[in-house]
Amino acid sequence: MDTTMVIFWAIAFGVFVIAEVATLNALVSIWFAVGSLGAMFFALGGLSFVWQMVMFVGLSTLILIVTRPLVKKMQGRKYATNFELDIGKSAMVIESIDNQLGQGRVKLDGTDWSARSEDGSPIEEGAIVTVKMVDGSKLIVSR
Repeated sequence: MDTTMVIFWAIAFGVFVIAEVATLNALVSIWFAVGSLGAMFFALGGLSFVWQMVMFVGLSTLILIVTRPLVKKMQGRKYATNFELDIGKSAMVIESIDNQLGQGRVKLDGTDWSARSEDGSPIEEGAIVTVKMVDGSKLIVSR
C-alpha cells in the first residue's frame, strides 16, 4: 500500500466535496468525489496508480451517467430572480422620462433606477408607472 496515494485521493475527495457544498449542491463535482473515493480504496488495496486512475475515471463517468436524469430535472427548474420579481410593480417617476434625451429615473421599492418609456413617449416627474421589463440596469416602464 502506498500511503501517499491514499492521502492524495482522500484530499481529492475532500476538495471535491467542499466544491460541491460551496456551489450549493449544484452537482458540479460530486461525480469526482465518488470517483476519488473509489480510487482511494484501490490505493488502500495496493493497486497501481494506473488502476487507481481507471477507477477514478470509470466510477466518475458511471455516477455521471446514472445521475444525469436527476441533474437535467434540477436544471429544468426556473427560479425567479430579483429583476423578474420587479415586472408588473408600480414605480414613481422621480426624473422625467425622455427616451430621445436618454434621461429618466424612477423609484421602485426604495431603489432609484434609470428608466425608459416602453412606447417612447415622455412621462412627467411624479407619474406612477408600471414596470414592463428590465433591460440591464434600466427599467422599461409604461403608464
